[in-house]
Amino acid sequence: MPTRTGRTAWNGGLQDGTGQAELTSSGAGTFNVSWPKRTSDAADGTTSPEELIAAAHSACFSMALSGQIEKAGGTPVALDVTADVSFGPDPAGGFHISGIALTVRAEVEGLDAEAFAAAADAAKSGCPVSKALAAVPITLDAALES
Repeated sequence: MPTRTGRTAWNGGLQDGTGQAELTSSGAGTFNVSWPKRTSDAADGTTSPEELIAAAHSACFSMALSGQIEKAGGTPVALDVTADVSFGPDPAGGFHISGIALTVRAEVEGLDAEAFAAAADAAKSGCPVSKALAAVPITLDAALES
């Protein structure tokens, strides 16, 4: 199985430094990172590890859910998946990712709401990124749309 690589070049200290996070394997892009923007409500064109985790989780969950829908006998038509990754002070000291909220709205043929919910739950627990992030509370809001 493949190994994927990301790389960050960082210059300076925590408060005044900046970095560039690179999606090395794909060459899909290089993105600015900084501590002040990571801890601010306004990203202003700068990404963060949490946003990158959110993108990875939403992509992985989408793939896992598509597979679970097919396994249950349905046909995935369209999946809109959002992962909100919360970051803040850790009561034990420092900072931590305090939770992840997955939200999916889906158009699916051949499954009722109950079967879709079961497929979504199976995707949440079976998604490799969910497994990697098992130390973090993950919630799921999954609903069918017509």
